[in-house]
Amino acid sequence: MKRNFLFAILLLLFSCHQTFATTAIKKVAPAFWWAGMKNPELQVLIYGDHISSAEVSISSADITLQEVVKQENPNYLLLYLNLSEAAPQQFNIILKEGKKSTTIPYELKQRKPKASEVEGFNAGDVLYLIMPDRFANGDSSNDIAPGMLEAKVDRNDPFARHGGDLKGIENHLDYIADLGATSIWLNPVQENNMKEGSYHGYAITDYYQIDRRFGSNEEFCNLVKQAHNKGLKVVMDMIFNHCGNENYLFKDMPSKDWFNFKGSYAQTTFKTATPSDPYASEYAKKIVVDGWFTQVMPDFNQRNRHVATYLIQNSIWWIEYGGINGIRQDTHPYADFDMMSHWCKAVTEEYPDFNIVGETWIGSNVLVSYWQKDSKVAAPKNSNLRTVMDFPLMDQINSAFDEETTDWNGGLCRLYEYLAQDIVYADPMNLLIFLDNHDTSRFYRSDADTKNLDRYKQALTFLLTTRGIPQIYYGTEILMAADKANGDGLLRRDFPGGWHGDTNNSFNTANRTPQQNEAFSFLQKLLQWRKGNEVIAKGKLKHFTPDKGIYVYERKYGDKSVVVFLNGNNREQTIDLATYREILPASSAYNILTDEKVELGEKLTLPSRGIWVISF
Repeated sequence: MKRNFLFAILLLLFSCHQTFATTAIKKVAPAFWWAGMKNPELQVLIYGDHISSAEVSISSADITLQEVVKQENPNYLLLYLNLSEAAPQQFNIILKEGKKSTTIPYELKQRKPKASEVEGFNAGDVLYLIMPDRFANGDSSNDIAPGMLEAKVDRNDPFARHGGDLKGIENHLDYIADLGATSIWLNPVQENNMKEGSYHGYAITDYYQIDRRFGSNEEFCNLVKQAHNKGLKVVMDMIFNHCGNENYLFKDMPSKDWFNFKGSYAQTTFKTATPSDPYASEYAKKIVVDGWFTQVMPDFNQRNRHVATYLIQNSIWWIEYGGINGIRQDTHPYADFDMMSHWCKAVTEEYPDFNIVGETWIGSNVLVSYWQKDSKVAAPKNSNLRTVMDFPLMDQINSAFDEETTDWNGGLCRLYEYLAQDIVYADPMNLLIFLDNHDTSRFYRSDADTKNLDRYKQALTFLLTTRGIPQIYYGTEILMAADKANGDGLLRRDFPGGWHGDTNNSFNTANRTPQQNEAFSFLQKLLQWRKGNEVIAKGKLKHFTPDKGIYVYERKYGDKSVVVFLNGNNREQTIDLATYREILPASSAYNILTDEKVELGEKLTLPSRGIWVISF
């Protein structure tokens, strides 16, 4: 009897403890926000066990709880708060169910002075593209993060993690600045807790968390701060089309309509011409936009207003919190046009000078132009996307400098004819231009071929003096070469010297080959000359049809100009300068490649694959 009485008392105490225990909250996204944002609405996503039946209240007198949204899954609540009258403060979100109460502390932070005046990237910048896992390992202690699904670090496996991190990038900011780049674009750094292939970052599992194997959120903010201190802007890669299938939003979906095809795998066709195709069937449009990129990358349903708000807020959070200067949006045409347009507009309204570049991997300039802000091709629709990626120009460049140039076609005529079609673009200066990137074969093809060094120099000269915003892929300056046919992992090879114990450290001049140093010095000279040069950043472009294979063009801003001569043949060529007198305002000029004064007589002779960049 005594034992039964004692058991009853213990059971009662246990029951009382359960009655007043708080619910375990697994996620609150975003974890904090700011007072004084131009958009006063805030969505707070709360994820915890069986919380949907709770009554919700907040402890603040000047914040309005506008809406509480329950999802199919009882583990989620979505709160919409009106912050229009809210001052910076700490308050509580209270979930109450019967006698059980859960208090979630929340903070509205004070915005930094002039937080909305973020300086975006533009045609005066050159972006240096880095895949963080493959650039440099500055902190070996984070190579393996306990509890994460891919623990392997194996530099001999192109598909495995190699251990590069944010600290490694920070340690080499001086190298990047000294090279002459003005911005760094980082492939995704948010958490990719996937079973394999997590090194590249394109299967995000937590949108608000830096991957622990790269560092912490605080270390990311410090990297941005250090970059800014050295005159470098920071562009952050984001992915709104899809996430990784280990993301809690997919593993325990708020509701099936958070993902396309109700969370069931359906493969996209990758036919990126379809969304702008006036004749496309509804099925074709649906499968390309709603289909999944891969089976392990479920496709967000951005027509769901809660999904759209979650993604838009996430980008604004990183701008405000991290201080980034730009976003590169992955797989832009695969996402919902209207939602992405709304996102671009929302970001620009909050940060007027901020820039977003969308990955528009399409083989036609007409189709690429459809995705740029104010495109006549897309009208009356408007993407509000200021910058698009000029993949067709990349294709032309990769062919043009392999071929001999006639006066009619081939070689540099490709560039002339392509640029002559810039009438399709709303703003050609806001095109991201590049020779290669992390998804394509590297432009430089052979470590031993002298002809390829001529090809390299001419292509970089064109890239850095034509219209648009140039991007350089890490390792270009030391002639890193790789063919996509051998796998994406090799396109993203480790930068030599980025790891302790590397036999060759190509960050240092003494450890590079003479050919690498020649390439590095050439690129560095152009980049440093280009930095702050308004003629290149803002100047108009005028070009001439190639004559004897020589392509001539001018960039002019105010009373200053730069004229470029490129010989597209493997033999010496001489041209009559009378044709070009309208862009030659004086009889002499300054050759920026040789640092010498040059006289402009009646004729000009250029050596095989010769280059002149002259300044007036």
